[in-house]
Amino acid sequence: MTIKPEQGRTRTRRPTAATTRGKARRGAGTAGDAVAPYHHGALRDALLEAAERVLERDGLAGLTLRAVAREAGVSHAAPTHHFKDLTGLVCELAAIGFTRFNAAMKAAGEGPGTPIERAMARAHAYVAYAQANPGMYGLMFRTERLDYSRPSLHEAAEASFAGLAGSVAARSGDQLGNEELTIDQAAAIARAWSLVHGYTMLLLDGRLADILRRSPPGTNAESLLEAMLRATVPKLPPGA
Repeated sequence: MTIKPEQGRTRTRRPTAATTRGKARRGAGTAGDAVAPYHHGALRDALLEAAERVLERDGLAGLTLRAVAREAGVSHAAPTHHFKDLTGLVCELAAIGFTRFNAAMKAAGEGPGTPIERAMARAHAYVAYAQANPGMYGLMFRTERLDYSRPSLHEAAEASFAGLAGSVAARSGDQLGNEELTIDQAAAIARAWSLVHGYTMLLLDGRLADILRRSPPGTNAESLLEAMLRATVPKLPPGA
């Protein structure tokens, strides 16, 4: 970024010692105000990367425009220039989260096996993503902080729902309509989502620790999820 000269002045002033020292300090940069030599497009990406680091390290409460600017080593005005406000920033960040999340779900669902086995693989990938990115996962489902009318976030969230709905439909051999669902389809999607999302939130909040402690030796979060998923498909033969 470059600092634009003040406009509307025609007089030329000789630099004083004070202004020379001020320019030297701005050129060298100070903590929280340093201006990094980013290209315009690269700066936007750098701000989003910085925002993700702040989110995972300090939580949603610590995610502010100033904190992001400090993390990226740019002026405090830079995030506002690119995202207008904090809502704009967190919406773009959540869109990135949904995009990665969808990619993980898609990859898991394209593996070998039966439709039920692929659906279970998607469930494991769902939980694994949240464990690896707890801050991002939490942001993605904090509706009060997000504006889903923003195109990038709306598109990514819709893709996430479509992937979930498609997985549930494939498991049952059903066909989904473009927009409308039958009550049975809606119930199946809500049931699958509630099961995996609820398990994920309990796991992230540390609420499953006592259950795991009381479980047979060697039981962990992944094997507990596997047993829970198998309990929802009683017709699935052992070892399938």
